Order: sequence, then structure tokens, then C-alpha cells
Amino acid sequence: MTTNDLPTAPEAPAPPVASFAVRIPDVALEPEPLDPAQIVSGNPEVTGKVLWESADGKQLRGIWQITPGVVTDTEADELFVVVSGRATVEVEGGDTLEVGPGSAAVLREGDRTTWTVHETLRKAYHITLS
Repeated sequence: MTTNDLPTAPEAPAPPVASFAVRIPDVALEPEPLDPAQIVSGNPEVTGKVLWESADGKQLRGIWQITPGVVTDTEADELFVVVSGRATVEVEGGDTLEVGPGSAAVLREGDRTTWTVHETLRKAYHITLS
């Protein structure tokens, strides 16, 4: 029997993600064009970077940034922490959130929001998609 004839052991499943750390202010972001129908006023621009995605594509962790202006959105389940900038997030039929550096916020899937971005806002997020 040669080594080519030996049975191979099954491969262990890969872990979902390796541990890592990033400096959020230093992460290079990529353009994420807004749908023009979402823009209420101003000329906001969005950039972002997915740092990790689950194998099934239903969980995302990353960095997102938006420049000043007013936009609408329909949210996914999300936890985010603001690193820099300020915004007012109005949740239709719910609360108005004032967020700035160090703020943590939770948005629910289906929440309709209006974001008034006062200063370019950068956040770290964890999103769960259904």
C-alpha cells in the first residue's frame, strides 16, 4: 500500500471567523451608492466595509459611514456603536435617537427610519438578516 492509497481523515470544519482587531477610524471604506429615492435632502455619501460575514450570509459585521444630509431607510436587526460624528435617527411610530461618539443603538428589522446626519458619522455594526 502506498501513501496515495491511505484513507484521508475528514477535514475539520473551519471556524466561522478568526479573531482580529481593527482601529475603526483607520479602516479604508468603499463606496456604497445610495438609492436616490432614499435621499431627502443634501448630498449624503455612504461608504462601508464588511469585516465579517457568516457562512449563510445572514450576519454581517462591519464599518459604515455617511456624510451630512437626510436619508430614509428600512432597517434590518442591527446593533451599532458610533465612533465619530452625530445624527438624529427618527424611527417611524417610535423614538427619536440622538447618537454621537460612544452611543450604542439597536434598530429592529422593518423599522422605517429617517437619518439626519449633522456631522459625518462612522459606526461599527452587527446586522442579522432574516
